[in-house]
Amino acid sequence: MAQTDTKVLTAHVPLPLAEKVEQLAQKLERSRGWIIKQALSAWIDQEEERDRLTREALADVDANAVIDHQAVQEWAESLGTENPLPVPVNGN
Repeated sequence: MAQTDTKVLTAHVPLPLAEKVEQLAQKLERSRGWIIKQALSAWIDQEEERDRLTREALADVDANAVIDHQAVQEWAESLGTENPLPVPVNGN
């Protein structure tokens, strides 16, 4: 396995969280550093996905590719009635 460059980061961690990291490291027979790297990588992936989805949603708004709230509410309220409305589409 190739060695990659690393950088030491320091953070103050609340004792209960540090204890959980220690317990997990012992349980998995891994180092605390490995646990922290896994958690940090997962969190960064999650935040990058959240950012991507936010940018995608904003692009939809800019492109007027959204459905009017009032139209959705009227449609939802019509469900279960004798004359349900058709599913609303963009711009209606």
